[in-house]
Amino acid sequence: MDQSAGASSPHLDRGEQDQAATHAAPRALVIHEIVREEGEMAITRTAGALAWSGLAAGLSMGFSFVTQSLLHAGLPDAPWRHLIDSFGYSIGFIIVILGRQQLFTESTLTAVLPVLTRKDTRTLLAALRLWAIVLTANLVGTWIFAALLTPEGVFRPEVTRAMHELSLALLQGGFGATVLRALFAGWLIAMMVWLLPSARSARLATVLIVTYVVAVGQLSHIIAGSVDAAYAVLTGAASFGKYLSAFLFPTLIGNTIGGVSLVALLNHAAIAPDLQGGQPGHR
Repeated sequence: MDQSAGASSPHLDRGEQDQAATHAAPRALVIHEIVREEGEMAITRTAGALAWSGLAAGLSMGFSFVTQSLLHAGLPDAPWRHLIDSFGYSIGFIIVILGRQQLFTESTLTAVLPVLTRKDTRTLLAALRLWAIVLTANLVGTWIFAALLTPEGVFRPEVTRAMHELSLALLQGGFGATVLRALFAGWLIAMMVWLLPSARSARLATVLIVTYVVAVGQLSHIIAGSVDAAYAVLTGAASFGKYLSAFLFPTLIGNTIGGVSLVALLNHAAIAPDLQGGQPGHR
């Protein structure tokens, strides 16, 4: 449905035509420009602003691990338990995205669109700067949050056991399989960012549904998963080398490919002729 649908209908008066246009979904070109503008603002922020926002996002993502562990511990050991406790995974994303904190996997879309539009070295370097600062700050935040979970007595024993189970489960699987799972996760998160401008009052539901799919599919997310993996390292259940080889490197590769190649490049390519020719966009 085009954004102007109903605007010229002879069956509607002017007020009704405006109402129809207001309720129509935005065109792909409009969504592209909204997301690109977010990227333009992000890449021009100061390093300090990016770092603090990225740190806040890393800390906030820790609540995904905590909430999922609380649900896991409170449910019986049944085949359907994972279908329920996966809802807890969405909490961190809801806090970060609705709170407008800087998350690395969001920037695999937002920061790339200005690069694809401008096609100059200056914008590329600005995007790489944003990635480096935000990713580092996000990861530092996840390690700080994981460290806060390690003292004894913070949570009930059954919750602590759930944390150990979930953190070790994340580190299973080979390098290639983790890259592929991370690719799907990066694809979904970047697509979620693309959907949000047209979600309007359904933004919360959009974040909840998309991130639930990431959780229930046990897909790998570089920031949400870092809390789990860092907890495993800090409690002695895994080595730092395992954190790097089984989680960080393959997940970073997959998330980046999923966000940049499968969402940013394809969605930009779909409206590139409109940007060049100034013609109206299509869905």
